[in-house]
Amino acid sequence: MTAAVFFGCTFIAFGPAIALFLFTIAREPLRVIFLIAGAFFWLVSLLLSSMVWFISVQISNKESAVQQKGLLIFGVVLSVLLQETFRFAYYKLLKKANEGLLTLSQEETMPISIRQLAYVSGLGFGFMSGAFSVVNILADSVGPGTVGIHGDSQHYFLSSAFMTMAIILLHMFWGVVFFDACEKQHWWAVAAVVISHLVVSCLTFQNPEYVASLVPTYVILFLMGVWAFYSAGGSFRNLKLCLTCKDKDFLLANHRPR
Repeated sequence: MTAAVFFGCTFIAFGPAIALFLFTIAREPLRVIFLIAGAFFWLVSLLLSSMVWFISVQISNKESAVQQKGLLIFGVVLSVLLQETFRFAYYKLLKKANEGLLTLSQEETMPISIRQLAYVSGLGFGFMSGAFSVVNILADSVGPGTVGIHGDSQHYFLSSAFMTMAIILLHMFWGVVFFDACEKQHWWAVAAVVISHLVVSCLTFQNPEYVASLVPTYVILFLMGVWAFYSAGGSFRNLKLCLTCKDKDFLLANHRPR
């Protein structure tokens, strides 16, 4: 039973992201490099936020439950702000890198478009965020022990897997919207990405009331997905063509840089 829980939750959490990686990124070395670099930027933001949070805990009153809870909220907010700061830094770096690649390339167009960079970097952020979110939970799922034996929710592992999947996909959508907003200098859209990230992160404080955290998170996921679709140049018409397999150039694997 524990093996079924482990593999089931693993495939729920990472299945869609792995599928996207295999079908749209794995065959392109340049995209793989940018995905790994995006994951590294997320790791650096986590390192900085972890250091600040650790120092804050050490100098605080560890016997005060109110103070410790406040520090936890502070750590979450700081982590989100640092992640979005590093997303912006990565955007600026990618712009410079793309200009350099265009200079070295013999073609007149960029070897990889900014929309592709946004998608790839967002998925890199999501992969690393998801791994750190759920890896310890998956390790515990193999046992020994029984979830909920002391009256706690039996849906802990399943809920964690669905939340991780949502976070990974949200990072991908946030990346697309964020990069498009920076390109067009729509700073209100950048602020919307940061605020939605803060809201989703703070919703986890509702646990173990999983319905109160998962339902709003998936509502935000749907809205951000629609926004990212239109930010990437999508429309109802080419969505219909894609679903009916009549538009081969709609897929990212066949997307031409603009």
